[in-house]
Amino acid sequence: MAAIYDCTVPSELLAGMRLARAAISRGELVVIPTDTVYGLAADAFDPKAVQRLLDAKGRTRQSPPPVLIADVRTLEALAENLSQAARDLTEAFWPGGLTIVVQARASLMWDLGETHGTVALRQPDDPLALELLAETGPLAVSSANLTGQPAAASAREAFEMLGESVSVYLDSGHPETEALAAAPALPSTIVDATHPDQVQIIREGAIRVSEIRRVVGSALLEPAG
Repeated sequence: MAAIYDCTVPSELLAGMRLARAAISRGELVVIPTDTVYGLAADAFDPKAVQRLLDAKGRTRQSPPPVLIADVRTLEALAENLSQAARDLTEAFWPGGLTIVVQARASLMWDLGETHGTVALRQPDDPLALELLAETGPLAVSSANLTGQPAAASAREAFEMLGESVSVYLDSGHPETEALAAAPALPSTIVDATHPDQVQIIREGAIRVSEIRRVVGSALLEPAG
């Protein structure tokens, strides 16, 4: 039976992290805190685990999940033909709320869905997520909610939507105040950096467009319309 572990309690933190690592190694799903919204995580290199993630959310292979990584070195290992703009953005905003779509290395043995040779990567700014990533390697992570529902801002909210499809829920213990309820956490901003000379905003979120423009200048394509 799935359990929620309060990671502000040392004994629950140790147990939760140990069980989360074990669940990932078995191809199961875990819910983890990030610096944006809670994420539903699976081993990025286990195609069956990735499919479980998509099934749990009610998504198809046409909506491949992003991949969270522990450090910039992993970016270099997973991506190829990185543009200068992509490097500048990771230097400015990682770890943090920016997801960058880049060309994936053709040699990678994974199946995230219909990616068309790309991968969306992010280094989160959350100590629990980074610790888990350092031990498990890259994780396919999508917001911990059913497709069409609001992103979960707590492990409890995630459990109410995903239930027993997830083996372990890690709760960072951040207080749920009226202010947080009024201003829920934003998802990451997603940028397409697959072009050698241009960057395009796919979704604005935690990082504002003006901040992206400050870093890449004229390389940022203006939105259509």
